[in-house]
Amino acid sequence: MDMAKIGATPAGGCNRQALTDEDKAGRDLFVTWCDDAGLAVRVDAMGNIFARRAGRTDGPAIIAGSHLDTQPTGGKFDGVYGVLAGLEVLRTLNDAGIETELPFEAVVWTNEEGARFAPAMVGSGVWAGEFTLEDAYSKADKTGATFGGELDRIGYRGDTPAVHSPLTGAFEVHIEQGPILEREGKQIGVVTGVQGMRWYDVVLRGDACHAGPTPMEIRRDPMRTLSVILPKLYQLAADHAPWGRITFGDQTVRPGSRNTVPESVTLSVDMRHPDQSTLDAMHESLHAIVSDAASRTATESEIIDQWNS
Repeated sequence: MDMAKIGATPAGGCNRQALTDEDKAGRDLFVTWCDDAGLAVRVDAMGNIFARRAGRTDGPAIIAGSHLDTQPTGGKFDGVYGVLAGLEVLRTLNDAGIETELPFEAVVWTNEEGARFAPAMVGSGVWAGEFTLEDAYSKADKTGATFGGELDRIGYRGDTPAVHSPLTGAFEVHIEQGPILEREGKQIGVVTGVQGMRWYDVVLRGDACHAGPTPMEIRRDPMRTLSVILPKLYQLAADHAPWGRITFGDQTVRPGSRNTVPESVTLSVDMRHPDQSTLDAMHESLHAIVSDAASRTATESEIIDQWNS
């Protein structure tokens, strides 16, 4: 609840997006707690934080953690619960005077949400070798601020290389973000799989023209294209129920004038399914739906792959 005060929102959640002043404050508080627990804290080149309690031997560590960054309307326990659960294990070992065989570390991963810098899981992704450090540093938010620049600004670009090391085990305790367990009256679930995720930017282009004098039948209006696409993509998720998901969380209309037909519309698409072959089929359907809609409305389309996990 102390962590939840940082970036607190009127609705009871948190807005503590990656590498903001609020994220820095949350990190600082976590590091203070780790120092108080006598843990050895190191920060790598991606800003990932590792708080280590030594073991009898210096073998591959056991880690437990998650993230402190949030969505703009994030919940106060999302990610934070996994970080502080790891810290609580370490505090409990201290209180009980237990020496473990191997080192144990509580971990904070940087930009796990991807709300400010797309894609998600960049901090853990660089550490795991899935992304390059240079590519991560070049990611920019909507204002043009870069990941690398913001990491420097808040003082969390560490000296330790962001390179993975051998592990004995890795744990992440997490709240349920959906309603399924709660609806069924179950307190604990064991993860058996993960939603495969694909992120896209769907760019639709037409001709900007005046709202009054331009007849409807001759317009090349990307919003009309969008109106054809959306119900078909919602149906695509329904066709792959119960695990198919489709979400449109962001949209940019240019030039953004009330009485001008837009010249372009960019729509973010988040598409998910836990079965890889099904997700691949949904990917193909997405391309076909967008291409067909653009053809029928005399507009142009482009699909930019942002992330495939």
